[in-house]
Amino acid sequence: MVRRRSLAFVGVAALVPLVASAVSAQAASGSLAVTTLGRHGAKVSTTVTVVAVPSGQTYSVTSGKRISLPAGRYLAMTDIWEHGTEGLGTDTIGARVVQVSGSTSVTLDARKGKAVKVSLDTPADVTGPPRISAQVCAATVSNLPSAFSSGGWNYQGSLYAIPNSSKLLQFGYLAQWSGNDSYVAVKNTTGIPAAPGGSFKRSNLATMRFSVRSGTQMARQNDTALQAMPRTHDCTTDLMTEVRDDSAPYSATVHVTPGTWQPRDDLIASNGEDVGGGFPKVRTLKAGQSFTQSFGRAAWSPMHYLPMIGDKSVTFIPDALIGDPDVGVNGADPTKETVVLSKGGTTVKKQTVTNWGAGDAEFSAGIHSVGWYDLTVDAHRYRPGITFPAGMLSSRVTLDWHFKADPDKAMVAPVFMTRFLPTGLNSHNQAAANGTTTVDVSAGRGSQGPDLKFTEVTAKSVRVWSSADGGRTWKAATVKHSGSTWQASVHNPASGVVALRSEVTDAAGDRSVETVYRAYAIG
Repeated sequence: MVRRRSLAFVGVAALVPLVASAVSAQAASGSLAVTTLGRHGAKVSTTVTVVAVPSGQTYSVTSGKRISLPAGRYLAMTDIWEHGTEGLGTDTIGARVVQVSGSTSVTLDARKGKAVKVSLDTPADVTGPPRISAQVCAATVSNLPSAFSSGGWNYQGSLYAIPNSSKLLQFGYLAQWSGNDSYVAVKNTTGIPAAPGGSFKRSNLATMRFSVRSGTQMARQNDTALQAMPRTHDCTTDLMTEVRDDSAPYSATVHVTPGTWQPRDDLIASNGEDVGGGFPKVRTLKAGQSFTQSFGRAAWSPMHYLPMIGDKSVTFIPDALIGDPDVGVNGADPTKETVVLSKGGTTVKKQTVTNWGAGDAEFSAGIHSVGWYDLTVDAHRYRPGITFPAGMLSSRVTLDWHFKADPDKAMVAPVFMTRFLPTGLNSHNQAAANGTTTVDVSAGRGSQGPDLKFTEVTAKSVRVWSSADGGRTWKAATVKHSGSTWQASVHNPASGVVALRSEVTDAAGDRSVETVYRAYAIG
């Protein structure tokens, strides 16, 4: 049997503890050996995490091996996992508070472990035991206890915790029941309780729905998950439950204990490589509340970066040019683009750049006089080593910004990015043939950093066009203004895909033209 991986979660803003495997002879004035015994009393080899209190200095050592340490107080934490004749074996999570002085030895004995028991008034379609992820954490060495932890996962009946009332410890767990819907409960305690676990009721849960569309992403396999993200970090922070790992499109519903949750999505390419995804906004839900998290809704487009003027140059960061608006900047796909700055029809600089595998790509061109400049960007999704799904949407985006610039005045160029949200599409991002699609259009701009002047600019006019032949010809859409957004009525062709183009102008004559090719499909 292949042992499943130990409990290890990737946090959105994880603090990485300083880990050492040994201490210099000069610094060491003591030593520690931790023996770990299984549930039948035999020695079991485990990896023990040793955390100094209060510094947080962290060491990793194999049980039974002696490690040299400075004298002081430590937490010794581990998951004692034992093979079973069937299933996943057993996990026993335990910790000891140890005062190291001279040669010190302690034992963590799984026979003292108490079963972690959780209960929920589950519906009839939930037939199996809950899957429980649990960990013990150092409570006082950091404001992120889960960064100093040891834990594992198993199914109820095979997961145990050794009670310890010390306030230097926290114990956190996440339990998941699976049926037609999933039910997830998290709980944190100071110390490891004498009777670890808890009882929960469906009527006290909140609901998170996942809607995953297909067509826009550069891989079809979507692994969606939820991570606990309490407002005050504790031992449940970043504990994760898988929602569904499947080919898009799909929907899934998870009922969760009230609190703050981080939805996430990982895209798995046909070669098995994780090629994308991201972390949308965290969501705080009260009992009875619900929220729908979407992934993959058309149309994907530029997310944040605008031209910047400063140091007698026009600079543009070619990043987040094709991204999921429901995820945000950090979930955008890598691209390769041609960027051109021109003035009065004369090219100032032309450069091909990519943010794939090259860190922070940047386009910068020197300017020497006040005048009207044009910055164009032609971006394509770019990810060597994988094959994009046939018919992938939002495969190309172009930008054409026209703005006035003064080489001696630093500022964000007074231009916009457009976001298109076609309404009424199905789960494949398809609209009805020969029908009319209402496209919500927003013109946005944001600060590019605290050190660069950013001025509010009001859009004077917004126009929208659509193309059914890949951009060879364009048809004007009827546009209505409502509040801070616009609605464009687009007449759909009988088949194929639709490209969308917008033009946003302000009172000073600045102009922003954006085109999303293959914005949505017809089906």
